[in-house]
Amino acid sequence: MDRFQEMQVFVRIAERGSFTQAADDLQLPRATVSNLIQRLEARLGVRLLERTTRTVRLTPDGEAYRQRCAGLLADLEEADGLFRQAAPKGLLRVNLQGTLARNFVVPALPALLARHPQLELQIGEDDRLVDLVREGVDCVLRAGPLRDSSLVARRVALLPQITCASADYLARFGAPRTLADLAGHRAVNYLSSATGQALPLEFTVNGALKTLALSGVVSVTGADLYAGAAIAGLGLVQVPRYRVAAELAAGHLRELLADTPPPPLPVSVLYLQSRQLSARVRVFVQWLVEVFDQAAPITAR
Repeated sequence: MDRFQEMQVFVRIAERGSFTQAADDLQLPRATVSNLIQRLEARLGVRLLERTTRTVRLTPDGEAYRQRCAGLLADLEEADGLFRQAAPKGLLRVNLQGTLARNFVVPALPALLARHPQLELQIGEDDRLVDLVREGVDCVLRAGPLRDSSLVARRVALLPQITCASADYLARFGAPRTLADLAGHRAVNYLSSATGQALPLEFTVNGALKTLALSGVVSVTGADLYAGAAIAGLGLVQVPRYRVAAELAAGHLRELLADTPPPPLPVSVLYLQSRQLSARVRVFVQWLVEVFDQAAPITAR
Protein backbone atom coordinates (compact mmCIF):
# COMPACT_ATOMS: atom_id res chain seq x y z
CA MET A 1 0.00 0.00 0.00
CA ASP A 2 1.68 3.27 -1.08
CA ARG A 3 0.98 6.94 -0.56
CA PHE A 4 -0.61 7.25 -3.98
CA GLN A 5 -3.28 4.73 -3.04
CA GLU A 6 -3.85 6.44 0.32
CA MET A 7 -4.44 9.75 -1.45
CA GLN A 8 -6.63 8.14 -4.10
CA VAL A 9 -8.82 6.50 -1.45
CA PHE A 10 -9.00 9.66 0.65
CA VAL A 11 -10.06 11.83 -2.29
CA ARG A 12 -12.73 9.33 -3.33
CA ILE A 13 -14.18 9.23 0.20
CA ALA A 14 -14.24 13.03 0.25
CA GLU A 15 -16.09 13.10 -3.09
CA ARG A 16 -18.61 10.41 -2.20
CA GLY A 17 -19.05 11.22 1.49
CA SER A 18 -18.99 7.51 2.22
CA PHE A 19 -16.41 4.82 2.97
CA THR A 20 -18.65 2.12 1.53
CA GLN A 21 -19.34 3.91 -1.75
CA ALA A 22 -15.68 4.81 -2.16
CA ALA A 23 -14.73 1.18 -1.60
CA ASP A 24 -17.25 0.09 -4.23
CA ASP A 25 -15.97 2.68 -6.71
CA LEU A 26 -12.35 1.63 -6.26
CA GLN A 27 -13.23 -2.07 -6.02
CA LEU A 28 -11.49 -2.46 -2.67
CA PRO A 29 -12.70 -4.20 0.50
CA ARG A 30 -14.34 -1.84 2.98
CA ALA A 31 -11.82 -2.87 5.64
CA THR A 32 -8.91 -2.00 3.35
CA VAL A 33 -10.30 1.49 2.78
CA SER A 34 -10.71 2.06 6.54
CA ASN A 35 -7.18 0.81 7.25
CA LEU A 36 -5.70 3.06 4.57
CA ILE A 37 -7.36 6.15 6.05
CA GLN A 38 -6.27 5.21 9.58
CA ARG A 39 -2.71 4.77 8.35
CA LEU A 40 -2.84 8.07 6.46
CA GLU A 41 -4.13 10.02 9.47
CA ALA A 42 -1.57 8.39 11.76
CA ARG A 43 1.27 9.24 9.38
CA LEU A 44 0.14 12.87 9.04
CA GLY A 45 -0.75 13.24 12.70
CA VAL A 46 -4.08 14.99 11.96
CA ARG A 47 -7.73 14.07 11.71
CA LEU A 48 -8.86 14.35 8.07
CA LEU A 49 -12.41 13.02 8.31
CA GLU A 50 -15.20 13.36 10.86
CA ARG A 51 -17.18 10.12 10.96
CA THR A 52 -20.67 9.51 12.30
CA THR A 53 -22.97 6.55 11.80
CA ARG A 54 -24.57 8.30 8.83
CA THR A 55 -22.15 10.85 7.41
CA VAL A 56 -18.50 11.43 6.62
CA ARG A 57 -17.29 15.05 6.52
CA LEU A 58 -13.94 16.67 5.92
CA THR A 59 -12.22 18.50 8.76
CA PRO A 60 -10.56 21.85 7.89
CA ASP A 61 -7.24 19.99 7.68
CA GLY A 62 -8.93 17.37 5.54
CA GLU A 63 -10.22 19.96 3.05
CA ALA A 64 -6.77 21.53 2.72
CA TYR A 65 -5.19 18.10 2.20
CA ARG A 66 -7.90 17.09 -0.30
CA GLN A 67 -7.13 20.09 -2.50
CA ARG A 68 -3.43 19.24 -2.58
CA CYS A 69 -4.08 15.56 -3.19
CA ALA A 70 -6.48 16.22 -6.08
CA GLY A 71 -3.85 18.32 -7.83
CA LEU A 72 -1.10 15.75 -7.27
CA LEU A 73 -3.25 12.89 -8.55
CA ALA A 74 -4.16 14.85 -11.68
CA ASP A 75 -0.48 15.66 -12.28
CA LEU A 76 0.48 12.01 -11.88
CA GLU A 77 -2.15 10.85 -14.38
CA GLU A 78 -1.07 13.55 -16.80
CA ALA A 79 2.58 12.54 -16.49
CA ASP A 80 1.75 8.89 -17.13
CA GLY A 81 -0.32 9.85 -20.14
CA LEU A 82 2.62 11.59 -21.81
CA PHE A 83 4.33 8.30 -22.49
CA ARG A 84 1.60 5.78 -23.04
CA GLN A 85 -1.88 5.40 -24.41
CA ALA A 86 -3.32 3.25 -21.66
CA ALA A 87 -5.96 0.74 -22.70
CA PRO A 88 -9.22 1.45 -20.87
CA LYS A 89 -9.92 -0.98 -18.08
CA GLY A 90 -12.02 -1.16 -14.96
CA LEU A 91 -15.45 0.15 -14.05
CA LEU A 92 -17.07 3.04 -15.93
CA ARG A 93 -20.30 4.45 -14.48
CA VAL A 94 -22.52 6.21 -17.02
CA ASN A 95 -26.04 7.60 -16.91
CA LEU A 96 -28.08 7.68 -20.11
CA GLN A 97 -31.36 9.16 -21.22
CA GLY A 98 -33.60 6.13 -21.70
CA THR A 99 -34.80 6.36 -25.31
CA LEU A 100 -31.32 7.29 -26.52
CA ALA A 101 -29.91 4.32 -24.64
CA ARG A 102 -32.40 1.85 -26.07
CA ASN A 103 -32.33 3.10 -29.66
CA PHE A 104 -28.67 3.98 -30.16
CA VAL A 105 -26.32 3.06 -27.32
CA VAL A 106 -27.26 -0.41 -26.03
CA PRO A 107 -27.51 -2.06 -29.49
CA ALA A 108 -23.92 -0.97 -30.21
CA LEU A 109 -22.44 -2.00 -26.85
CA PRO A 110 -21.26 -5.49 -27.89
CA ALA A 111 -18.85 -3.92 -30.40
CA LEU A 112 -17.46 -1.52 -27.77
CA LEU A 113 -16.88 -4.29 -25.24
CA ALA A 114 -15.30 -6.54 -27.86
CA ARG A 115 -12.90 -3.71 -28.73
CA HIS A 116 -12.08 -3.03 -25.05
CA PRO A 117 -12.48 -6.33 -23.19
CA GLN A 118 -11.09 -4.97 -19.89
CA LEU A 119 -13.80 -2.31 -19.69
CA GLU A 120 -16.78 -2.85 -17.36
CA LEU A 121 -19.91 -0.69 -17.59
CA GLN A 122 -22.49 0.25 -14.99
CA ILE A 123 -25.40 1.99 -16.72
CA GLY A 124 -28.13 4.07 -15.12
CA GLU A 125 -31.21 5.47 -16.87
CA ASP A 126 -32.49 8.96 -16.06
CA ASP A 127 -33.72 12.27 -17.44
CA ARG A 128 -32.97 14.14 -14.21
CA LEU A 129 -29.95 16.22 -13.27
CA VAL A 130 -27.17 14.03 -11.91
CA ASP A 131 -24.46 15.13 -9.47
CA LEU A 132 -21.52 13.32 -11.03
CA VAL A 133 -19.22 13.73 -8.02
CA ARG A 134 -21.69 12.82 -5.26
CA GLU A 135 -23.22 9.94 -7.21
CA GLY A 136 -19.93 8.59 -8.52
CA VAL A 137 -20.96 8.87 -12.19
CA ASP A 138 -18.24 9.34 -14.82
CA CYS A 139 -20.37 10.80 -17.62
CA VAL A 140 -23.97 11.33 -18.71
CA LEU A 141 -25.77 11.40 -22.06
CA ARG A 142 -28.60 13.91 -22.30
CA ALA A 143 -30.96 15.34 -24.91
CA GLY A 144 -31.98 18.99 -24.92
CA PRO A 145 -30.40 22.44 -24.49
CA LEU A 146 -27.60 22.51 -21.95
CA ARG A 147 -27.84 24.51 -18.75
CA ASP A 148 -24.94 26.52 -17.36
CA SER A 149 -22.63 23.97 -15.83
CA SER A 150 -19.08 23.32 -14.71
CA LEU A 151 -19.16 20.09 -16.71
CA VAL A 152 -17.47 19.61 -20.05
CA ALA A 153 -20.05 19.02 -22.80
CA ARG A 154 -19.51 17.49 -26.22
CA ARG A 155 -22.40 17.46 -28.66
CA VAL A 156 -22.79 14.14 -30.44
CA ALA A 157 -25.98 14.66 -32.47
CA LEU A 158 -28.80 16.95 -33.53
CA LEU A 159 -32.10 15.06 -33.80
CA PRO A 160 -34.69 16.41 -36.26
CA GLN A 161 -38.02 16.94 -34.48
CA ILE A 162 -41.66 17.09 -35.53
CA THR A 163 -44.99 18.20 -34.11
CA CYS A 164 -47.52 15.39 -34.17
CA ALA A 165 -50.77 14.05 -32.77
CA SER A 166 -52.84 10.88 -33.06
CA ALA A 167 -55.49 10.31 -35.70
CA ASP A 168 -58.07 9.98 -32.92
CA TYR A 169 -57.12 13.34 -31.42
CA LEU A 170 -57.28 15.03 -34.83
CA ALA A 171 -60.71 13.52 -35.53
CA ARG A 172 -61.96 15.24 -32.34
CA PHE A 173 -60.11 18.56 -32.50
CA GLY A 174 -59.23 19.01 -36.17
CA ALA A 175 -55.82 19.27 -37.83
CA PRO A 176 -54.16 22.71 -37.41
CA ARG A 177 -52.71 24.12 -40.63
CA THR A 178 -51.18 27.28 -39.13
CA LEU A 179 -49.97 28.33 -35.70
CA ALA A 180 -53.11 30.44 -35.34
CA ASP A 181 -55.16 27.23 -35.65
CA LEU A 182 -53.62 25.93 -32.41
CA ALA A 183 -56.05 28.03 -30.37
CA GLY A 184 -58.30 25.57 -28.56
CA HIS A 185 -55.91 22.63 -29.00
CA ARG A 186 -54.33 20.61 -26.21
CA ALA A 187 -50.73 19.59 -25.63
CA VAL A 188 -49.25 16.79 -23.61
CA ASN A 189 -47.06 18.90 -21.34
CA TYR A 190 -43.49 17.79 -20.64
CA LEU A 191 -42.25 18.93 -17.24
CA SER A 192 -38.68 20.21 -16.96
CA SER A 193 -36.51 18.22 -14.53
CA ALA A 194 -34.79 21.48 -13.55
CA THR A 195 -37.80 23.71 -12.89
CA GLY A 196 -40.80 21.39 -12.67
CA GLN A 197 -42.60 23.67 -15.15
CA ALA A 198 -44.16 22.63 -18.44
CA LEU A 199 -41.96 23.28 -21.45
CA PRO A 200 -43.63 25.30 -24.23
CA LEU A 201 -43.98 24.07 -27.78
CA GLU A 202 -41.34 25.52 -30.11
CA PHE A 203 -41.65 26.40 -33.79
CA THR A 204 -39.20 27.74 -36.37
CA VAL A 205 -40.86 30.62 -38.23
CA ASN A 206 -38.80 32.35 -40.96
CA GLY A 207 -35.61 31.26 -39.25
CA ALA A 208 -36.67 32.58 -35.84
CA LEU A 209 -37.83 30.61 -32.79
CA LYS A 210 -41.42 31.07 -31.64
CA THR A 211 -42.72 29.47 -28.43
CA LEU A 212 -46.30 28.68 -27.59
CA ALA A 213 -47.82 27.31 -24.38
CA LEU A 214 -50.94 25.18 -24.79
CA SER A 215 -53.16 23.92 -22.00
CA GLY A 216 -53.35 20.20 -21.40
CA VAL A 217 -54.91 17.67 -19.07
CA VAL A 218 -51.84 15.42 -18.87
CA SER A 219 -48.27 16.33 -17.84
CA VAL A 220 -45.37 13.86 -17.90
CA THR A 221 -41.70 13.68 -16.94
CA GLY A 222 -40.45 10.88 -19.20
CA ALA A 223 -39.88 10.51 -22.94
CA ASP A 224 -41.73 7.19 -23.22
CA LEU A 225 -44.75 8.57 -21.36
CA TYR A 226 -44.69 11.66 -23.57
CA ALA A 227 -44.89 9.70 -26.83
CA GLY A 228 -47.32 7.20 -25.32
CA ALA A 229 -49.71 9.96 -24.26
CA ALA A 230 -49.74 11.32 -27.81
CA ILE A 231 -50.48 7.89 -29.26
CA ALA A 232 -53.35 7.59 -26.77
CA GLY A 233 -54.89 10.77 -28.19
CA LEU A 234 -54.21 13.07 -25.25
CA GLY A 235 -52.73 15.99 -27.18
CA LEU A 236 -49.98 17.39 -29.40
CA VAL A 237 -46.32 16.59 -28.74
CA GLN A 238 -42.96 17.53 -30.22
CA VAL A 239 -40.54 14.63 -30.44
CA PRO A 240 -37.50 13.49 -32.45
CA ARG A 241 -38.74 11.98 -35.71
CA TYR A 242 -36.87 8.70 -35.17
CA ARG A 243 -38.77 8.21 -31.91
CA VAL A 244 -42.18 7.90 -33.65
CA ALA A 245 -41.17 6.71 -37.14
CA ALA A 246 -43.09 3.44 -36.79
CA GLU A 247 -46.24 5.16 -35.53
CA LEU A 248 -46.08 7.67 -38.39
CA ALA A 249 -45.69 4.88 -40.95
CA ALA A 250 -48.62 2.97 -39.45
CA GLY A 251 -50.84 6.05 -39.41
CA HIS A 252 -51.25 6.09 -35.64
CA LEU A 253 -49.63 9.53 -35.53
CA ARG A 254 -49.66 12.35 -38.08
CA GLU A 255 -47.08 15.07 -38.55
CA LEU A 256 -48.46 18.61 -38.19
CA LEU A 257 -47.24 22.08 -39.17
CA ALA A 258 -44.30 20.72 -41.14
CA ASP A 259 -43.51 24.21 -42.51
CA THR A 260 -42.75 25.46 -38.98
CA PRO A 261 -40.93 22.53 -37.35
CA PRO A 262 -39.43 22.50 -33.85
CA PRO A 263 -35.69 23.16 -33.76
CA PRO A 264 -33.52 20.02 -33.79
CA LEU A 265 -32.85 18.47 -30.40
CA PRO A 266 -29.18 18.50 -29.36
CA VAL A 267 -27.70 15.38 -27.77
CA SER A 268 -24.60 15.84 -25.61
CA VAL A 269 -22.30 13.81 -23.43
CA LEU A 270 -21.16 15.58 -20.25
CA TYR A 271 -18.29 14.78 -17.91
CA LEU A 272 -16.17 16.42 -15.22
CA GLN A 273 -13.41 18.83 -16.10
CA SER A 274 -9.99 17.26 -15.89
CA ARG A 275 -6.65 18.11 -17.38
CA GLN A 276 -6.11 14.43 -18.08
CA LEU A 277 -9.29 12.62 -19.03
CA SER A 278 -9.30 9.00 -17.90
CA ALA A 279 -8.87 6.42 -20.64
CA ARG A 280 -12.28 4.94 -19.79
CA VAL A 281 -14.16 8.22 -20.22
CA ARG A 282 -12.12 9.30 -23.24
CA VAL A 283 -12.80 6.06 -25.11
CA PHE A 284 -16.50 6.03 -24.21
CA VAL A 285 -17.06 9.63 -25.31
CA GLN A 286 -15.33 9.06 -28.64
CA TRP A 287 -17.33 5.87 -29.14
CA LEU A 288 -20.61 7.76 -28.56
CA VAL A 289 -19.59 10.21 -31.27
CA GLU A 290 -19.04 7.27 -33.65
CA VAL A 291 -22.38 5.65 -32.71
CA PHE A 292 -24.39 8.75 -33.52
CA ASP A 293 -22.36 9.46 -36.66
CA GLN A 294 -23.21 5.99 -37.92
CA ALA A 295 -26.91 6.63 -37.20
CA ALA A 296 -27.08 9.39 -39.85
CA PRO A 297 -29.33 10.44 -41.57
CA ILE A 298 -31.46 9.91 -38.46
CA THR A 299 -29.11 12.22 -36.62
CA ALA A 300 -26.76 15.01 -37.59
CA ARG A 301 -24.21 16.99 -35.61
